[in-house]
This record gives sequence, structure tokens and C-alpha cells, in this order.
Amino acid sequence: MKRLGSVLVDVLAPLAIFYGLRAVGVDQVLALLAGAAIPVVTGLRDLAARRPIGGVQWFVLGVMATTLASSLISGSPRALLLRSAVMMAALGVFLLLSLWARRPFLYTAAMTVLDEDKQRTWSHNWDAHPPFRSVLRMVSGMWAAACLLDAALRAVAALALPVDVVPAVDLALLVVTLALLVVIQRVVGRAFLRRHGLRLHGVELVPVAR
Repeated sequence: MKRLGSVLVDVLAPLAIFYGLRAVGVDQVLALLAGAAIPVVTGLRDLAARRPIGGVQWFVLGVMATTLASSLISGSPRALLLRSAVMMAALGVFLLLSLWARRPFLYTAAMTVLDEDKQRTWSHNWDAHPPFRSVLRMVSGMWAAACLLDAALRAVAALALPVDVVPAVDLALLVVTLALLVVIQRVVGRAFLRRHGLRLHGVELVPVAR
């Protein structure tokens, strides 16, 4: 729950700060920078508390530093707005590359949130059931394609729509993309496993009753 709360803060707080500052007449670039500072503050807080910062947080901090520098040089708010498209594109490429890794992204992501017993079950599923390995790679590929499409839509929005509209569009795209992916991966993944005589019981694979 703490992790979910942190994610919600990183997603919703920048939006609230941006529109709050714009409502009182703050410049677009300054309002965007103020909202975008949330991930930076979170990362610095974790460093101060000597907590390990994950790769995603380092990636966000790196993109923030790059977009901050480019926006200050150009003076354009659209340089800052493009950061979400850059992050989604990089995530899509990472997901795509993970298909050729020893474990695809969805496997490693799941293992970070499962408890030890469930981790052992997933490890057994991976070693014992080739269809399980196939479906994880297939669904990881779907996530990669969706992230790249999402990134393209974000880039178009950042360059074509009014600046004040783009942050809300970014959030809407995030919600729609994640919701569609969760539904599609559930339907497609379970159908694939059933065709191979398996079904998920919790996190354990069991034969389909005939």
C-alpha cells in the first residue's frame, strides 16, 4: 500500500501543482517545473533516508535533468511536456529488449512484488511449463508495443495541443493504456494457457479440468 501511495503521489501531485499554479497565473514553464520536481524530491528523500533507489527512479531523475536543461536552454514548455513521451518510449524499448533477456520484463516485475512463497511458485512455473514462458514473453511484447504507441500519442499531444491541456491528456493516456493492457493481458494470457491445457490458480499453474 505504501508503494501504491507513492506512485499515486508521483502521478497526481504534479498535475495538481501545475493546474493550481496556472490558476493563479504562474508561467507555464515554472508551473511545469514545480510539478515535475516531485520525482526529484522523492528520489532525494530516499537518498537522505539511505533507501535504495530503483532503476525506474534513476531513469525518471535522468529524464528530468535532461528535460530541465533543454527547457531552460530553449525557454519552451513543450520541451518539458515531451519528457513523458521520452519516458514511455524508453520503457517500450526496454520491454522490447527484455524479450531477448533470460527473463522478460513481466516476470522480473512480478517477482519484485510477490512474497517468497509465490516467488518460488512462479520460479517453478517458469522452469516446468514452456507455455508459461511463452505467454510471459508474448504479453511483455504487447506491453512494449502499447508503450511505444502511447509514447507516439504523447509526443503528438505535446507538440500539437495547447500547453495547458497536455498534462491532463498525459494522465488520461496513462489511465487508458494501463487499463487496456491489464484487461488484454488477462484475457489473452489466460486463453493462451487454456489452449495448452493449463490455468492459473492464484499464481500456481494447474492442469485444466477436462
